[in-house]
Amino acid sequence: MLKGIDPIINAELIHALMLMGHGDQLVLCDINHPAQTIAHQTTYGHLIDVSGCGLEHAAQAILKLFPLDTFVESPVKRMQVVGDPDGQVPIFAVMQSVVDNAEGRPVRIEALERFAFYDEAKASFAIVRTSDPGPYGCFIFSKGVV
Repeated sequence: MLKGIDPIINAELIHALMLMGHGDQLVLCDINHPAQTIAHQTTYGHLIDVSGCGLEHAAQAILKLFPLDTFVESPVKRMQVVGDPDGQVPIFAVMQSVVDNAEGRPVRIEALERFAFYDEAKASFAIVRTSDPGPYGCFIFSKGVV
């Protein structure tokens, strides 16, 4: 244990966060996302699990350590509701609040079609899977600078 770091930030997760550079992307997802399959195609190469933790808690803990990119219009991306691109589910508003609070400003979250989201996830640095039951709890954070 380390002082001031949320216990859900395990050694593997903090290692991956430290390896990431400006512009690298981190996927944070629920248990429904095909994270294990996609993780093999990421830079990190395997899945990081934070079992027993939901998306809101994981995002709050990660974003205390992880600066969002200020050089891009949308440093956060999420998956669209399939068949209803303008559809909303409760986790969208929750994550908007978490991201805005972490950054101390409104942050634009871009919605991506399901397969476009998967393609973006494959090009990410790493995937972190929570125990959140979802649905549509799939987010990509672009890392900024300190």
